[in-house]
Amino acid sequence: MKDNLREAVLLFEEVMIHGTERVLKSVEAPVWQMYSPEQLHVLKLVGKYGPISSGRLAAVQGVHKSAISNRLKKLTEKGLVIVERREDDHRTKYISLTEAGRLVATEAEQEIYTYLENLIEGKVEEEEIIQFIETFKKIKEILQLND
Repeated sequence: MKDNLREAVLLFEEVMIHGTERVLKSVEAPVWQMYSPEQLHVLKLVGKYGPISSGRLAAVQGVHKSAISNRLKKLTEKGLVIVERREDDHRTKYISLTEAGRLVATEAEQEIYTYLENLIEGKVEEEEIIQFIETFKKIKEILQLND
């Protein structure tokens, strides 16, 4: 079991690192040319978890708060996010998507999906995809229990 788990973890890391690199280099959609991968990742996270604090956003992205501040400044200037302070907590900035930000995030996600669908179509069987989904659901549940 431990050897199989080690292999699974190593394969997961390899797919995440090299897969991300390949996808980001290969997707030629305009939305992926107009915005950096980091900016699009911020939009995706804010869309999923927003309104989200800038500190939490930095933690989820695994970067320093200054990197998030820079990304948020650029996204705010482009009209894609709103940065606000709540009345009950003036120290913390909370980020939300604008409608334009939602559209950009949706478009970027669709382009990635289309690219990956075309990449693996005919190379992975439906049963394998179902097993993949079930395995990742279990891992997600385990990770959420440990939050």
